[in-house]
Amino acid sequence: MLTLYSYPELFGVADNNGYGLKVYAFLKLAGVPFVHEHIFDASPAPRGQLPYIVDDGETIGDSETIIAHLTSKYGLTIDANLTPAQRMVDHLVTRMLDDLYWVMSYSRWKDERYFPAFRDSFMAQHSRIDEAGMNKAREYNAQRYYFQGIGRYAPDQAYARGLADLQVLADLVPADGYAHGAKPTSIDAGIYGFIANIHFFPIPTLLKAFVTAHPNLVRHCEAIHAAVSR
Repeated sequence: MLTLYSYPELFGVADNNGYGLKVYAFLKLAGVPFVHEHIFDASPAPRGQLPYIVDDGETIGDSETIIAHLTSKYGLTIDANLTPAQRMVDHLVTRMLDDLYWVMSYSRWKDERYFPAFRDSFMAQHSRIDEAGMNKAREYNAQRYYFQGIGRYAPDQAYARGLADLQVLADLVPADGYAHGAKPTSIDAGIYGFIANIHFFPIPTLLKAFVTAHPNLVRHCEAIHAAVSR
């Protein structure tokens, strides 16, 4: 059985990280049976990053590499009917979600307005993690943000980037259906991975306020959530 290793669930979603939730949603939407193992320590993972899968003894990391592997190995048809133009849009949106990731993470770990509530909620759901562990993770993330660049931004500048990314998604996601029609494709799993980690986040960040103000994003997120939570 294929096993997905990813970060723990939080706030009602299967992974509190957008990349792991993307792979989880993809597996569910594509109908691939799997076991889901939640872990806190990413050090055993390829390049020290989650998520990763173990498939017939082969360990594969990176969400896009995982999806490409699964599509090829199992002959998945979830994206079979996409046009070249749609595949190009998917590539661009996927890269944009990489940018949104940093702003979303910033809102949880760096922003002094939101970190205490995030810390307390996380510890309440995962009792094996204490305040010292959360503070250690925060220090580690602060280093990541600095070297990536987002950590050198003032909060309003950081959120401006994330809100611009969300505006693109708000313009792309239709009022009904999914990104490319009546059925979800892999890009919908990717969008869900990040929007769900904003929409279901109970702390009122600027990112959450934007999503809440756009019914199409809420509808899309909740539709995918219902489909993958069965």
